[in-house]
This record gives sequence, structure tokens and C-alpha cells, in this order.
Amino acid sequence: MKLSYYPGCSLEGTALDYDQSVRELCVHLGVELADIPDWNCCGASSAHMTDHEVGIRLPLRNLLQVAGSGHDILVPCAACFQRLRAADKEMRDNPGHWDIVGSIPEFEIVHISTFLARPEILEKIRDKVSQPLSGLPVACYYGCLSLRHPHITGAPNWEMPVNLERIIEALGAKPVNWSHRTECCSGSLTMARPDIARKLVGDIAAAAKRAGATAMVTDCPMCQANVESRQLDLGGEDDLPVFFATELIIAAIEGKYPKKQQKVHLVSPDVVTQHFDSTATEDSA
Repeated sequence: MKLSYYPGCSLEGTALDYDQSVRELCVHLGVELADIPDWNCCGASSAHMTDHEVGIRLPLRNLLQVAGSGHDILVPCAACFQRLRAADKEMRDNPGHWDIVGSIPEFEIVHISTFLARPEILEKIRDKVSQPLSGLPVACYYGCLSLRHPHITGAPNWEMPVNLERIIEALGAKPVNWSHRTECCSGSLTMARPDIARKLVGDIAAAAKRAGATAMVTDCPMCQANVESRQLDLGGEDDLPVFFATELIIAAIEGKYPKKQQKVHLVSPDVVTQHFDSTATEDSA
């Protein structure tokens, strides 16, 4: 299987580890990724808030770069996914306005969690797990941009998503039933209005803890950074580490949580590292 790949700016900066985990996981799954040649910033979140034309033409250029490739486009970042899908819809609804010459390119823009939750991919993941995260209570957190608005994202169940839960269950972990999995974390306001960010993140973390979670998992780089960092601002106890689904899959496949990955978390990932350590001790005993 071969997919075009759009990493986006965050995955070349603050979420570089996310990009590395996506690429490493695709190797495990036998998926070949072809980076979109000469890709550019999709404009999230400043361009579309400033000028609609610019906000569409930036992501549209990336789509036209892969026209004719015959490959669907895999997108890990929720904000990038949102903007590429918006540009794709505009291109198909009004090709003349966007100077589309010839036939409309045929491809699907696929968010990473949608891809990983496909039955055939889940089966591959289950087959490759060497050390399951047996019983680990995890709160699956989606945030906003990979789901809403559904006329852009195409999400069939934006109110009650299940993709992350299916992925986590394939690893042997236990997704908790909780109330805030699609609530906004205020990622776009985290610098301008930290007071709002602290309030919303505090509500999210408190809801996850009430449900019994000892960790959270997400598929959005902005959510991951914001929820971990703002928990530290709150000065509470038992802060929850926020993992990318891809890094947990790799850990379950390889049977250990990489030391290099531990360094990138602001909240200690000990709940996962200790799980693997304790399991290894039981196996040797």
C-alpha cells in the first residue's frame, strides 16, 4: 500500500516525535509513504481566519501537487486535515473559481485515526502486538478539528467517535467511558487567553480522572501539547500524560516504551513505562 503523506508544519517542529512515530508505524504495517513534493503550510490557523481566498489556496496547492498520483493522502495533524478537506470541498464544488483545469483529481484525504481504525489495519496491528497494554485505563481525546464540522471532515459520528477507542482496544488497553472526549481544549487561544485554556484543560483532565483514566491518547499535536502543558499550569496532582495513538501502537508492537520518547513529554509517561517494566518482570518470573 502506498499513500501520499502531508506532515504539515507542527510535525516538523514541536510535534516532530509524532511524525517519527507515524513513519515508523507505517514501516511496521507495510505502508509506503510518499511525501507531497515541495509541500507548503496549509494555513492553519492564521490564514483562513484572515482571508478565505488565501486560506483555500494554500492547502489547495498541496492537493494539486499530488494530482494524478493515484494515491490517497494521509494526514496526521487534525488542523491540517481540516484545511485540506476544506480546500478539497471547494475544489469539487466550484472548480472554475479555483482555476482547476481538466478533470478533478481523484483521491481521498484520510486522517491518521480513520486510517488506523480500518478493519484490515486493525487486524495487522493486533497481529503485530508483542506486549499488550492489558487493562490500562485510557481516555481517548479527539478535540475539535478532525471531526467538526462534518460537512468538511466527512466524519459520520462526530458526536460519538469510536476510532481511537477501536485502536486502543486493539492494543489491549481499556478505553474509559467519559464526557469530554470531543470538547475543545482551546489550543488556538492558549497564548492569547491562557486563562480560558487553563479552565478548559482543567475540565477535560478532571473528567478523564473521574472516569478512572491514568493516561490520555489523542491524534492532534495541538491538543497533545496544550493539554499536557496547561495541566502543569494548574499545579494539581496526578497529571495525566497525553500520548499519540501512534506511539502507543509502536510501544505495544516493540514491547517497550522507547527512552527517546520519554524525553518529549511534559507530564511523566511512567504509567506506560512501568506497565511494560512490570509485565517484563512477570514474564521473567
